[in-house]
Amino acid sequence: MLHWIQYVRGYVTIKVWGYSTERLLNLCGNHDILVWDIVNHGDYDTMNISVKGFFALKPLLKKTGTKASVQKRYGLPFFMSKMQRRKIFVAGFVCCMIFWMLMSGYIWNIKIEGNYALTDDVLLDYLEEKNIRVSMKKSRLQIEELEKSLREDYNLITWTSVQLKGTTLLIYIKENEMPNYEQPAQAEEMQGMDLIAAKPGMISYIITRSGVPQVTLGDTVQEGDVLVSGAVPVYNEDTTVRKYQYVHADADIKLRYTESVSVKRDIMYEEKVYSGKQKKMFMLGFRDRELNLRWGRIAYDAYDISGEKKQVRLLDNFYLPFFYGTKTVQEYEIVQKKHTEEEMNAIMQEEWHKIISTLEEKGVQITQKDVTINKNETNWVLNARMQLEESAFTLVPTQTEPIIEEQGTDEETAVPETVPAE
Repeated sequence: MLHWIQYVRGYVTIKVWGYSTERLLNLCGNHDILVWDIVNHGDYDTMNISVKGFFALKPLLKKTGTKASVQKRYGLPFFMSKMQRRKIFVAGFVCCMIFWMLMSGYIWNIKIEGNYALTDDVLLDYLEEKNIRVSMKKSRLQIEELEKSLREDYNLITWTSVQLKGTTLLIYIKENEMPNYEQPAQAEEMQGMDLIAAKPGMISYIITRSGVPQVTLGDTVQEGDVLVSGAVPVYNEDTTVRKYQYVHADADIKLRYTESVSVKRDIMYEEKVYSGKQKKMFMLGFRDRELNLRWGRIAYDAYDISGEKKQVRLLDNFYLPFFYGTKTVQEYEIVQKKHTEEEMNAIMQEEWHKIISTLEEKGVQITQKDVTINKNETNWVLNARMQLEESAFTLVPTQTEPIIEEQGTDEETAVPETVPAE
């Protein structure tokens, strides 16, 4: 604390030499002049003394026959004196501090950690929908509401923590390692759910676990046809329907259908051939705007631009909306080339594998296929006619209306008493 007081008031390091340095120090003590850090150098002594004490030292120096000179100056008064001669520096420093304080009130970077199944792009798009983005004010961010909405909108997220550090919004999430299979709501079970066809086809396989099947093996159905009804009838003794019990229809059903695919690829193609000529340029950016710094104009007819940019960071989590980096401009020309027969075969094989992979990802099985490739001087065409099989059905609320039971009263028939004859 004493050091800060001395710094605010200002102090100097002085060199003292002469006839009686010891007497001078005794007089300083008698006149309440504080000196400290006294060091003897043989012919002279050095010590620290306050600015006020240094001016009060003049009569004591004369009285003791000693001399003193200032070696170094410390403290706020000397710093302010220097700054008065450097007005441009002071103005720049003040503007820099104001700019720093203004920028610290915004979010200039968003970091997401702990996500695996949910990609950064998905979560950033979600934040954009919630009006949470780079360049927004920190005061507009409701941390607790964001944490709650993330957990409610994504069942995969079991825990989340949102923090503000500097100008960075840090989002930590933990995903559920086990898939969460939601059970049907009780209200929906009471309502009943039907299985309907998602596309036209022929029933090639059906095993019903719950509900009433409306189709049999080999039936042809159209999109929207009911395959299994969720309304289970309850019959009277006369085989009329008394009421319906509503359930969730559940079954293993496969639809078989035919689909044709055609892929066309040209023999001639264009290729970029780089000449080796290139130019370097610097890039400066502010938010979404960029300024490219280069010497002269780009004289290339066709060129690619590649590079990288970095965001300005003052501290670990204190980012600013400024970017910098370098770019490389490479000249190229378009050259017409022709695929060889081996290359075209490889291209068509790759296209066919893409078709198969896409179907497998959707859970579609190929039961039969007929693949042909038509060749001519300009292109090759792959034609495939396939018989496919998949579980193509959807769960929808049942359309079967409940039967309203009429309440009636049983009429009692009076039986006359039989009086025995005398």
